[in-house]
Formats: sequence, C-alpha cells, structure tokens
Amino acid sequence: MNIALWIVASVLGAACLAGGAMKVAQPTEKLAASGFGWVEDFSGNTVKTIGALEMLAGVGLILPAVLDIAPVMVPVAALGLAALMIGAAITHLRRQEIEGIVVNAVLLGVSLFVVWGRFGPHSF
Repeated sequence: MNIALWIVASVLGAACLAGGAMKVAQPTEKLAASGFGWVEDFSGNTVKTIGALEMLAGVGLILPAVLDIAPVMVPVAALGLAALMIGAAITHLRRQEIEGIVVNAVLLGVSLFVVWGRFGPHSF
C-alpha cells in the first residue's frame, strides 16, 4: 500500500504542477481558447492564484516525503487539493460542464485516497 500511495501522490503531484504551471504561465484568453471556458468567470489574477495553489499542492504531495522534512505536509497538501477540486466541481456544475465534474471527481477521489492513507494506516 505504501508503494501505491507513493505512486499516486507522485503522479497527482506531477499533474498538479503541470496544470498549475499552465494556468500561471498562459493568459486567460489563451486558456479560454484552448477549452478552459471556466476562466471567463474569473479574473486573470484569480486564475493565476488557482494555478499557484495547484502548483503548491503538487510540490506538497512530493517534496516533503522525498526530503523527509515535515512529511505530514503530504496529506495536508492532498487535503488542500481536495478542497480545490470541490470548488472546481462547483464551478463546472454552475456552467453545466459535466465532463469537467467527472475529472474533478476523479482527482478528488485520488486526493482523498492520499489523505486517508497518509493520515491513517500508512503514515510516514
């Protein structure tokens, strides 16, 4: 189970880093044109903040455990990511974007798996 949690946290962390970096680096107009219509509901600074939070979650899912410095931050980062996914699902629900909700639900489930595993029976 420990190996599974490492793999899940690493893949989830890498995905968060990539997705967050995209939101931070690209202007909202370009994001909207590439299929991220939800950015039209938020200011550019809010989208960049969401991206930065995703990047922090990605770093928090990997770095504390790898460096063995405050590994309790891994499930805390996963909990923060779960909160982001709940907010994202609400946004997609308001926009009636069902496929976005499905992606958010999967990422929420994976995040909660890491929270359960690292706060619970397989903590560091």
